[in-house]
Amino acid sequence: MKRILLGALLLAVVVACSKVPLTNRRQILLVPNDQMLQLSSTEYKQFLDTSRVINSTADAAMVDRVGNRLRQAVETYMNQNGYGARIEGFKWEYHLVQDKQVNAWCMPGGKIVVYSGILPYTQNEAGLATVLGHEISHAIAQHGNERMSEGLVANGLLQVGQVAAGIATSNKTPQTQALFQQAIGTGGPLMYQYFGALPHSRKQESEADHLGLIFMAMAGYDPNEAITFWTRMAQNSQGKAPAEFFSDHPSDTRRIADLKAEIPEAQKYAQNRGR
Repeated sequence: MKRILLGALLLAVVVACSKVPLTNRRQILLVPNDQMLQLSSTEYKQFLDTSRVINSTADAAMVDRVGNRLRQAVETYMNQNGYGARIEGFKWEYHLVQDKQVNAWCMPGGKIVVYSGILPYTQNEAGLATVLGHEISHAIAQHGNERMSEGLVANGLLQVGQVAAGIATSNKTPQTQALFQQAIGTGGPLMYQYFGALPHSRKQESEADHLGLIFMAMAGYDPNEAITFWTRMAQNSQGKAPAEFFSDHPSDTRRIADLKAEIPEAQKYAQNRGR
């Protein structure tokens, strides 16, 4: 019986293989996209309902303006290069929220939030484009789906029958629901967290940096501004950031070095913009 269920799991994994745009990295996506979008929409609304959304200010207008320029560039590239299915069902939204956190995020479906605390570090539209390009890239690369899928597979290695049965039959038993919740959360036991989830999350962060640099160039922003922004962020985080091994982000030094190496590629997309 376990062999049958394991076979079902492996079949699901093979069928769900996909490639990330631009990087062509292979990934596993097991969660149906419509479910990801539905979950995202619900969570986004709940967040906005309980947050101080800033409207009708110059900063709010800048968030909307930069978000729309990036959206247009991303949609054009995706639709012209055979990746249109990845953004099918996206309903883009951009909101500035009053919060001292130096952060921003983008849920599946293009649901974007910028915290006011990051604006002193972005300082201008190009700095904000660096941040939003990075966050949008997480959604385009479907990193959320990938992390959930990897959590399912990791738990499936421990509880093959429950995972495979849930995927094969779409039977949302309490066990399967629990596995989804665990995938959203820590994603597995401690060994998986440090040697699986965290390293892969760092890979995803670097991938989002790469894609974001290209997307901001496509939208007409100077990719060199990304170096300026991350340098400011690095200066702010001195003495505060955890060691890279224990972090889900690459170190500031590695991030900046990688971006510098990727700027020539991004500039090619800037030169071809509009052609």
